[in-house]
Amino acid sequence: MKGSTETNSCYCLHRDCTQPENKGNAIACDNCGSNLLLQNRYRVLQLMGQGSFGRTFKAIDQSKAEQPYCAIKQFWIEPHHKSKAKAGELFKQEAQRLEVLGKHPHIPTLIDYFVEENEQYLVQEFIGGTNLAQESGWNESKIRELLLYLLPLIQFIHDHNVIHRDIKPENIVRSHRDNSLTLVDFGAAKVVTEAMASKTGTVIGSAAYTAPEQLKGKAVFASDIYSLGVTCVHLLTNVHPFNLFDSNENSWNWRHYLSQPISKQLGQVLDKMLLGAINQRYQS
Repeated sequence: MKGSTETNSCYCLHRDCTQPENKGNAIACDNCGSNLLLQNRYRVLQLMGQGSFGRTFKAIDQSKAEQPYCAIKQFWIEPHHKSKAKAGELFKQEAQRLEVLGKHPHIPTLIDYFVEENEQYLVQEFIGGTNLAQESGWNESKIRELLLYLLPLIQFIHDHNVIHRDIKPENIVRSHRDNSLTLVDFGAAKVVTEAMASKTGTVIGSAAYTAPEQLKGKAVFASDIYSLGVTCVHLLTNVHPFNLFDSNENSWNWRHYLSQPISKQLGQVLDKMLLGAINQRYQS
């Protein structure tokens, strides 16, 4: 997607900067003095999102004549943290994984990855559009369409031994260009190897959409199926997932919030996607 040759403002990437907004053509931050051009080519325009592991920005690539938009992910590592070397290796793995997955037409293409000023950066294709959390009017027909669209995409990811671990409406973007859906934000993704399969890891993801086993730090392929199921019932009911789950009964009561009935068949599919026991849930 083309960017703009002139920008009104740009954003400082230094995480401790208290006034990150700068004039569009600035070279250094007025507030902290940090360089505003990553790799002498990427100019950050705005902050799009932030989590416990880093931030995502909208930027332009000034090294190209058309100055296209791109998405930049900044990963945080504490400079003196004991796991810094491990974090560096994981970052390299993440980049290599995204390079392969990005060849799929509905996963953002990886453009670049590098380390600058002790921060790790991934540069990806920018998908212009709206995420599903911004849409309304979901019914059975639209949910079926969503499942038929996303399930093969998730299977593609799983076939590459990757668990996304953060499937939710905000991470599914509908393109303004052709109305297609793209799955974004693989920052929480994890490569599954035989050595890692039995290990309990860090809890990553968005709690409202996260499978019980993932909340215990042990995500499996079926965890993504669970998150997609939660996404579907959220869209169908327009009610936050925390309010759709009855903690006393340890069960989902999403049907109580439907504005119109759905078929028994789809209801059974969604119920199986949402089962707490992994071995009773769909495995693929």
